[in-house]
Amino acid sequence: MTTQKSFIIICWSFSFFLAGLEPGTKYFYKCGDSSIPAMSEEHVFETLPLPSPNAYPHRIAIIGDLGLTSNSSTTIDHVIVNDPSMILMVGDLTYANQYLTTGEKGAPCYSCAFPDAPIRETYQPRWDGWGRFMEPLISSSPMMVIEGNHEIEPQVSGITFKSYLTRYAVPSEESGSNSNFYYSFDAGGIHFVMLGAYVDYNSTGAQYSWLKQDLNQVDRAKTPWLVAAWHPPWYNSYSSHYQEFECMRQEMEALLYQYRVDIVFSGHVHAYERMNRVYNYTLDPCGPVYITVGDGGNIEKVDVDHADEPGNCPSAGDNIPEFGGVCHINFSSGPAEGKFCWDKQPEWSAFRESSFGHGILEVVNSTYALWTWHRNQDIYKDDSHGDQIYVVRQPELCISSTLEGGGKPEDGGGLTNEAADLLARWTWFAASIEMLTVAVIWTSFY
Repeated sequence: MTTQKSFIIICWSFSFFLAGLEPGTKYFYKCGDSSIPAMSEEHVFETLPLPSPNAYPHRIAIIGDLGLTSNSSTTIDHVIVNDPSMILMVGDLTYANQYLTTGEKGAPCYSCAFPDAPIRETYQPRWDGWGRFMEPLISSSPMMVIEGNHEIEPQVSGITFKSYLTRYAVPSEESGSNSNFYYSFDAGGIHFVMLGAYVDYNSTGAQYSWLKQDLNQVDRAKTPWLVAAWHPPWYNSYSSHYQEFECMRQEMEALLYQYRVDIVFSGHVHAYERMNRVYNYTLDPCGPVYITVGDGGNIEKVDVDHADEPGNCPSAGDNIPEFGGVCHINFSSGPAEGKFCWDKQPEWSAFRESSFGHGILEVVNSTYALWTWHRNQDIYKDDSHGDQIYVVRQPELCISSTLEGGGKPEDGGGLTNEAADLLARWTWFAASIEMLTVAVIWTSFY
């Protein structure tokens, strides 16, 4: 039975800290000053469960690159219908930084469209308007955020991220981080790691050091699921942002693989794509499932070109990141060996579609989690979706590289012969199930 409590919050600042809240409890609240007629309507939220392998948020919404358009409205209406208990916003919230200059239409390459602009303008009322737009959702469901490139908003004197940092508080201090650009938190039996792609991510830097320590402290007996999120995807078969953050992948991927991250969420690419389990561009049952949901509804429209289609492979000088170096590479093995782009959909790309929408993650237990991508065009259809699959954890197959129950990864990695045989059979089974899942999904469309 859920406990219910009520209180009044004095909302003079953008954020505040409430102490003494109990897990799994519903709180009813109003914002304002009760001494004058300036009170909000009554809202309600429910606190998340404590870390436990048997308790999970019932539904987690994953949204990226939302903005404030008619498509954004459809996305949020759809999310509200799905009734999430938590929202994960993977960057590019308001698009306030290119609202006026672009005539509200956006520009895929801002510096190309406006070469004489000394800095990106930033229309601050857009931030407040976006907050009011989100209120029906985030007044009742907690929203955890990570920064995207549209939050940078470079200004004079080298000021960046000012609006974002002022408005959104994150548990950086509580998770041992010295920066609001990367942090971690628990939600029942899930440990979330939120990484910053627009601050130093090198293996010699503070973020990497913090990440290693954070992962080392995760107790998989209490939080079996390990989920990571950052804005730009590492695995991406669209022409837009192709291999843009390859440097970050080369610096951090091995660490995430070593600690057996289960799922990675990103945005940035304005389309949907789900990967097969992969590590270093090779199918690997011990690698994470990477999912891109940069299709929230922003003003830059959806990305439709795939890098593997004739004439769509970017040049090495395209897709330069707004932070960090350029590490574009040709593939060293597999069907695309020696090439910068595949000539067909990469084997690690399981499903992709250019539609606006959002995702819902429902963790069932310590083994199964149901992932569903909801397309905006399906909002009025009952039990309809664009992509759906169960993500299955099988840590026993990778036991030689990481131990359950708080154990630390061993040096060297590698699999026993028995585990290797199990992995081979699991790979065939997973591929068969995934093909069946996609076939069922597409059968429902036509």
